[in-house]
Amino acid sequence: MRLDSGAKGGLLAEKLDSLIVQTRAKQAQTMSEVTWRGRTVPVRLDKVRVFLLSLEENEAALAQAHTDDARERLYERLLVECRDVIQVMREELKADQKVRDRDKDAFGRVSNMQYLNSYLTYIKLRTAVERSVSMAEAMRVRLRSVTPEDGKKAPQHQELIRLYDIILQNLTEMQQLNGLEADKEFQQELERKKTAFKAFRCYFLAQSFVTMKKWGEALALYERALKYVGEADGCHGKGENHLEVRQLEELKSAVNGEKYSVKAYAILDTEDLVEPVEKSDVADKALVDRLDTYFEDARLVSKQPNLLPFPPEFQPIPCKPLFFDLALNHVAFPPLDDKLEQKARSGFTGIIKGIFGFRG
Repeated sequence: MRLDSGAKGGLLAEKLDSLIVQTRAKQAQTMSEVTWRGRTVPVRLDKVRVFLLSLEENEAALAQAHTDDARERLYERLLVECRDVIQVMREELKADQKVRDRDKDAFGRVSNMQYLNSYLTYIKLRTAVERSVSMAEAMRVRLRSVTPEDGKKAPQHQELIRLYDIILQNLTEMQQLNGLEADKEFQQELERKKTAFKAFRCYFLAQSFVTMKKWGEALALYERALKYVGEADGCHGKGENHLEVRQLEELKSAVNGEKYSVKAYAILDTEDLVEPVEKSDVADKALVDRLDTYFEDARLVSKQPNLLPFPPEFQPIPCKPLFFDLALNHVAFPPLDDKLEQKARSGFTGIIKGIFGFRG
């Protein structure tokens, strides 16, 4: 009834809220202490008691809320109650002289008042994280389901990235709560959650780079997301939330698929790497004259492909060189006069012997 009347308001909602407050006030009279992470501290303030008693009711109401708007209203109401009770607790801490003078007890732990304040702050931060996770899941569903034909505006990746930034900031504040610095199990669990949400943040950062066709940056972020998923899987402990494990497995599968798609787009998308070629510049050229330019010419597979001009054009070539023997002008030959005279005599004697019939 409260969920159904919360959006409309009116007299019925006011009466329900008044009845709930009266019931909590009666129950708070019997509540004197609270136990958190193995330590029990007393609760003296009535407003804090009423708030702690309402936690189970708020969790049950959140489990029964079936719409995003209903969950959002419940988270907003719970966060307002958290802020109010923390403000009351801080005023009590300022007024308590013992807490102001001595923040730790005899065992070296923070005082009960400080520890209770850390518990209330943790509830507020946990509620803020759950609210951001719920909003992120709703955005992811709309991001997958909304199409241009629907006429609806799909959420931007930057909105999801901002939500995961807020989640990481809240988890960091949880790690810095007073009295929990030495709780190794608590710190390790928060560190594992931070690693898991870092993986989701890297994934949507990569998606934003994909929309801008920055393939290198997207691939690097996908690899970083897989690294965070592996680290989160290695830190699983007892009592692990199976929903978170399933979401990490789904994220790992999605990252692997998107990574190979981006690699394929990076290979196919050459518009930014190759200058566009005008068809008129290369259409009339033969293939041999445009080997360094890619152009899909249908004529190359026809019966008359334009491979090279035929007959080829005349081109000037160097003629055959002429060789002249210039060294003969600088050569001095030996005299041959004595050989010429001997040859002349032997020739005359041979003639006479031939006439008279003498043979040598």
